[in-house]
Amino acid sequence: MRKLLLATAATLIAAAGAAYSQDAKMGFFVTSVGSGKGADLGGLKGADAHCASLAEAAGVTGKSWAAYLSTSDTDARDRIGKGPWVNAKGVKIADDVASLHSDANGITKQTALNEKGEAVNGRGDTPNRHDVLTGSKPDGTKIADQTCGDWTTSGAEGAAMMGHHDRAGLDDSAAAKSWNSSHASRGGCSQEALKGTGGDGLFYCFATN
Repeated sequence: MRKLLLATAATLIAAAGAAYSQDAKMGFFVTSVGSGKGADLGGLKGADAHCASLAEAAGVTGKSWAAYLSTSDTDARDRIGKGPWVNAKGVKIADDVASLHSDANGITKQTALNEKGEAVNGRGDTPNRHDVLTGSKPDGTKIADQTCGDWTTSGAEGAAMMGHHDRAGLDDSAAAKSWNSSHASRGGCSQEALKGTGGDGLFYCFATN
């Protein structure tokens, strides 16, 4: 009986250790799906909740999540904690906020995975989904009037600044290769408008703890 209890305890400890390892691992992902309503994410509160829901569905619990989104009074860089952050495969994206917003960050098509550890379609794939909502300048601060009503509108009016998670665009300019500030949406904030330039209403999620 003692041996059985010890074996059972060892199994439970090992399982708990594996779960903790998984939970402690991922701190960054691109959402596998958006809200389905274009850039209307239910504001920052709705976007953060979407991040948390996707992470938990993927088996990552015990973390607080923030969407990398700026608004009229908030800078995305101030929302995401201190780092470091790794993706679902354990690959480091950045050590801290400064390195995330420098040329030293590790965001590429191969590393900007969704919460399930899957690659997200980029330029050259069908459909292209590389436009990621941010509302931000390259340094992670807000851009006036490019947040689709602070992520509450999905009509033909307004615009959202977006980055390219695959670091690829129409040319070799810095903007085309920017993960967080490539170009604004065209035709408004609707799902159709976002798809029209190679997006799908996706956004980045970061663990703040």
